[in-house]
Amino acid sequence: MADPAASVTIEDHGMIRLIRIEREARSNALDAAASIAIDRAVDEAERDPAVHVLLLTGAGDRAFCAGMDLKEAAERGAGHGLIPGRGFAGLTERRRSKPLVVAVNGAAVAGGFEIVLAADIVVAADHALFALAEVKRGMFAFAGGVQRLARAVPRATALNLILTGEPIAAERAFALGLVSEVVPADRLAARAMEIAREVAGFDRDTVRRALALHDFAADAPIHESLDFGRRYGEETLGSAAERAAVRAYVQGGARP
Repeated sequence: MADPAASVTIEDHGMIRLIRIEREARSNALDAAASIAIDRAVDEAERDPAVHVLLLTGAGDRAFCAGMDLKEAAERGAGHGLIPGRGFAGLTERRRSKPLVVAVNGAAVAGGFEIVLAADIVVAADHALFALAEVKRGMFAFAGGVQRLARAVPRATALNLILTGEPIAAERAFALGLVSEVVPADRLAARAMEIAREVAGFDRDTVRRALALHDFAADAPIHESLDFGRRYGEETLGSAAERAAVRAYVQGGARP
C-alpha cells in the first residue's frame, strides 16, 4: 500500500514489513508528511504480531535519504519532519522492540545518516555515501547523529564528520563499524531481504530480548547489564523455542 501524499510505500513480505521512501526526485528527502507516514508505519508494525522485522530503503539508486526536505524547510521552517519523542521519521529517538534493517541504496545525508545510525543492521550499496551535512546549513545533527557517533567511533573521527560535513564512502563506513555489510548495488535489495528473513525466522521473543539487552548494555555499567542479561536470559532458557532449537541441532537439523 502507498500514501500518495507522503510518497512512502509499505509492503509485507511474510514476516517482513518493507518501507520504501518514494521521493526519488527529491533525493528521498523527507517532508513532514513522509516522516509522519514512516512513523505510523513503524507504530503499526510494532503492534502487529505478524511483523517480526522492519526493512527500510529508498527508491532509485542515487539516494537513500537526503534528510529533511530543504524546500519545505525554506517555506515552513526546519524541523517539521521531527516526531515529538521519536525523532526524525519517528526513528532516530525511538526505542523499538523489533529489529530494523536498512538497505542504503545511495547517499545517506543529514537525517538520512541519522536513520542509518539508529538502525540495527545496515546493508549498503558499494556506491553509497554517508555524511552529517547539517553544519553546512547552520545546524547540527541533534536528533541522534552527534550522540551516536560519539558512542560509535573515536572522538577525532566523529568530530571530523560532525564539524566538516564531508561524506565518507561505504567501505570507510564499514571499516568504522557504522555499516554491517557492503554489497554491489545490484545485490542490495536481495541481500537486505535475505538478512531480514533470516532474523525473522528466529523466535520472536528471543530476538526481542537480544535487541533489548544490547541496547541496555550500550548505556549501562557492565555489572548492571550482566544482571539484566541474566534475568532476561533465564526467561529464554527452557522456553519452547529454546528446547526446539536444541533438539533440532542434536538431531542434525540445524547448524550451530
